[in-house]
Amino acid sequence: MQVKFKKYELFFHHPFTISKGTKTHQPTFIIELEYFGVKGYGEAPAISYYNITVEKMIADLERKKQFVEKFAFSDPERYWHYLHHLFPVNPFLVCALDMAGWDLYGKLKGKQLRNLWGLDSSKSPITDYTIGIDTIENMVVKMKEKPWPIYKIKVGVDNDVEMVAELRKHTDAVFRVDANAGWTLEQAQDKIPQLKKMGVEMVEQPLAKDNWEGMKVLFAESPLPLFADESCVAEADVEKCYGHFHGINIKFTKCSGITPARRMIEQARTLNMKVMIGCMNESSIGTAAIAQLAPLADFIDMDGPLLLAEDIATGVTFDNGRICYNDLPGLGIATKPF
Repeated sequence: MQVKFKKYELFFHHPFTISKGTKTHQPTFIIELEYFGVKGYGEAPAISYYNITVEKMIADLERKKQFVEKFAFSDPERYWHYLHHLFPVNPFLVCALDMAGWDLYGKLKGKQLRNLWGLDSSKSPITDYTIGIDTIENMVVKMKEKPWPIYKIKVGVDNDVEMVAELRKHTDAVFRVDANAGWTLEQAQDKIPQLKKMGVEMVEQPLAKDNWEGMKVLFAESPLPLFADESCVAEADVEKCYGHFHGINIKFTKCSGITPARRMIEQARTLNMKVMIGCMNESSIGTAAIAQLAPLADFIDMDGPLLLAEDIATGVTFDNGRICYNDLPGLGIATKPF
């Protein structure tokens, strides 16, 4: 096994603002695993509020690169367990390596992962398209630039109900809102009933990630389904969310890859919870990985490449929000070797 890596700066079409702040580009870490001439690729974007930078991923990998390369690769799940113990405090790096391992495995088998797993791609949900926080006028412009059947609207600011109300005047599309932990319990109790009247379908992470008491109260009375994001990072968090949220948003980068994400889906189903698979502004590499598990989800948020000014790979495409799969093996991507 040979490991190579590269840092990219993925610039957005528009500055991307959530309740936590604004960014013009997304730093991302790309891994290439080469095994007997076959190359697999994985991705992990760096997210500032999780305190893992691309530089940290590179430094951690450099220190233990020889151990990553010495592993006798046979199947990705064994590889993930090995990596998980090798990098116990860097799930982002483990995600990139795990994803590359699965891409490599699919290529060695000559099949796309969804086909290896026996999944029916016709069951994949339609992806939403995200409208970041901005002036109301600019948010309307962004929405009109991209006619879409489902919009995910970032909220968590004082005038967010007014923002959603104005956007509703311009489209009959399905709305979802994501507060990114930006509301207090009292604000959520006030705003969610108003948003329901505007045709909002669900609310993502309304309260602070550790406000479990507040979430218990909100869960009991909310007229809309509530989905955990910041409150559901890893496998151990799924059970914590039961009785506080109606569903969970699984993000590969946070939970450390495709391998644990599959287990989180199974666990959520045993608890009768809904499943969303979300993105963190990945390129088509990470987005193609989401597509492989999409048939198992109720909701999908995989619009990363649609928000970028320029992509670094090709993979899945979209037809009015519906995922269009290709026949390439592994993740189903094409990218330039390093």
